[in-house]
Amino acid sequence: MQLRNLQIPAGAVFAPMAGLTDAACRHLMADHGAAWTVSEMASAKALTFGDRKSFALLRDPAPHGIYAAQLFGADPDTLAKAILLLREKGIRFDILDINMGCPAPKITSGGAGSRLLLDPALCGAMVAAARRALGDDTPLTVKMRIGWDADHMTGVEVARQCEANGADLLAVHGRTREQMYIPPVDAEAIAAIKRAVRIPVLANGDVTTAEGALALLEKTGCDGVMIGRGALGDPWLFERVRAALLGQEAPPAPTLRQRMEALRSQIYAMCEEKGEWMAMPQARSQAMHYMKGLRGAASLRRYCSMLEHFTDVDTLIDAVYRLQE
Repeated sequence: MQLRNLQIPAGAVFAPMAGLTDAACRHLMADHGAAWTVSEMASAKALTFGDRKSFALLRDPAPHGIYAAQLFGADPDTLAKAILLLREKGIRFDILDINMGCPAPKITSGGAGSRLLLDPALCGAMVAAARRALGDDTPLTVKMRIGWDADHMTGVEVARQCEANGADLLAVHGRTREQMYIPPVDAEAIAAIKRAVRIPVLANGDVTTAEGALALLEKTGCDGVMIGRGALGDPWLFERVRAALLGQEAPPAPTLRQRMEALRSQIYAMCEEKGEWMAMPQARSQAMHYMKGLRGAASLRRYCSMLEHFTDVDTLIDAVYRLQE
């Protein structure tokens, strides 16, 4: 896939997730074959106010592979100013992504995220402002949903507005905002958006296996898939999907030791990046995902919820080994 001057390798894209896709997580997924990774979303308005935490969400001095920075907001001029500020601050990114899909009330109450889907013309204006600020070389993508609710299935109209105003790719989560993360994704609604535009479209939602990725591609006719929660605790999913897309033999499943080494390495990187005090509370949810499928997973997840210091990770790993004997 070619996005402007950027050649995209084969593989699934790692989706942005607030509170989860920090640099340590992104690097891990990139190292296991994600085509590109996306930052946690940052507020365009907060960036224009000089908010340090918002800049920190996007700053990655040594990104692994292709890296996209994601912004959210509801005002085109503010979005453009935020992008120019990122350039001025020297924050490196290969792709700029606009969030039009987040269903969280604290985001939609301000008119941003999936709330934008109620105003397709505004969606187009947001994309146009971002394109002017970026110039012609940097790819511009949009993460969106199929609509706000059953009465406002605006996905097709929004997609056309985004394409007409300079978006290079759309990533479509196959649910409305009202549906949040249930029920199963609506593959036909994603397919309708794909048929409505000429730019590439990624299908997103509920992909947890290579077979599931291929099935979603077949149902939607999309150009690729975006994977989020399905890869947490299982970065090897990107290797399996890449092999499936290329028609290659599936790679061997990771050993228990490889899984625990990845867990330890990820949390260590989080502590190095943010400091132990900030990293460990966030590491608890990351650690829980690595417990999937293990004997004694319920008790191990309870232990994950009590991680306070990095040394606790080694105690957790020792408990994992004992319970698997």
